[in-house]
Amino acid sequence: MSKNTSSPIGRNLSLSPIFVLLVAALIVFISLGIRQSFGLFMRPITMDLGWGREVLSVALATQNLIIGIAAPFAGLIADRWGAPKTIALGGLIFSLGMVMMSQSVTATAMFASAGLLTGIGLGACGLPLILSVVGKIAPVEKRSLWLGIVTACATGGQLLIVPFSQNLLSTMDWAIALIALAVMAGLIIPMAYSMSDAVTLDTGRDTEINTKEAIGEAAGHRGYIFLATGFFVCGFQVAFIAIHLPAYLVDEGISPALGATALMLIALFNMVGSWTSGWLAGRIPKKYLLASIYILRSMVIAAFITSPTSPLTVVLFACAVGFLWLSTVPATSGLVAQIFGTRYLAMLYGAVYMSHQFGSFAGVWLGGRIFDSTGSYDPIWWGAATLGVVSALLHLPIDDRPVARLSSQIKPG
Repeated sequence: MSKNTSSPIGRNLSLSPIFVLLVAALIVFISLGIRQSFGLFMRPITMDLGWGREVLSVALATQNLIIGIAAPFAGLIADRWGAPKTIALGGLIFSLGMVMMSQSVTATAMFASAGLLTGIGLGACGLPLILSVVGKIAPVEKRSLWLGIVTACATGGQLLIVPFSQNLLSTMDWAIALIALAVMAGLIIPMAYSMSDAVTLDTGRDTEINTKEAIGEAAGHRGYIFLATGFFVCGFQVAFIAIHLPAYLVDEGISPALGATALMLIALFNMVGSWTSGWLAGRIPKKYLLASIYILRSMVIAAFITSPTSPLTVVLFACAVGFLWLSTVPATSGLVAQIFGTRYLAMLYGAVYMSHQFGSFAGVWLGGRIFDSTGSYDPIWWGAATLGVVSALLHLPIDDRPVARLSSQIKPG
């Protein structure tokens, strides 16, 4: 007699789309929360090892690039192995990368661990592949809302895991703190496997075209190119603000404590903004929503830099830009699914996300480069505002109808 070790109740739960949504949200809560904690290790690592800050800065900047480069390849692997296995592998690599990071005492070892390994791992267990899973299992009419919920949970991880990481650093050596976070990252592995019943190779299989045909179809779609270009601007804006806002505020005579508070307010209001964006994306055309978000960002930036800098304007700016922070994500990923279907969503959204990460690198690098050259952040602030207007204009002509092979099968959602 065969022995069935799984109960019907447990199996029914693991097959539930709601179960997958909750697990996906927990995974990005952990992966993105830990990722946002790495900046806290800058001072203790460099002081303990006697380095300047450039070594770890280069490693973490490279990590951002590797995440973007790895994301579409993780999507390709997921199309062959299945998303749960790919996410679990990403969690394993991410965890091992942090363990190696804790043992790194040379610049080369730190670059390999904090830059390459953790970047590859996050490319497979971070937001792009997780959003593709949710996009595939979500009811069409709730897809954008569910994508917004997951995006909001990514920031929830920042709100809770960053303070937790700071507490670890205040009570133990930085290497032990990294190992503790690596153990937390290891939880991603069983979480990913728990989705295996509900997320299979057939989930979201709405077409029979192959990978090469899917890439060619997207590359030849003008709207997809516009969408990727617009997401470059998103990465440019948010990365510049996240990294350089505290220094800008100190230059303007604002206390460092308020700079930290501003970043926390951005994270808090992003949770509301991401959910709201997901809700709106199911009710109005996503391209118009995205254009509105980019225009509003430009208006908020312009109002901030033309107003006298004070605690009040800093708080208002942090709340406003936080509401718009990652509100582009559910609409952008939802638009890719709407136009091209869900079978290759991981790969196609991963490529768009790669553009976002290149924009992030450019925003951080140019912010420092222009400040060093001019002694002012004003040119980069105005550049970010101008790019927002350009991105808004790029989204307006996007043809958001499902491609011909899907037009008879998919409703916008």
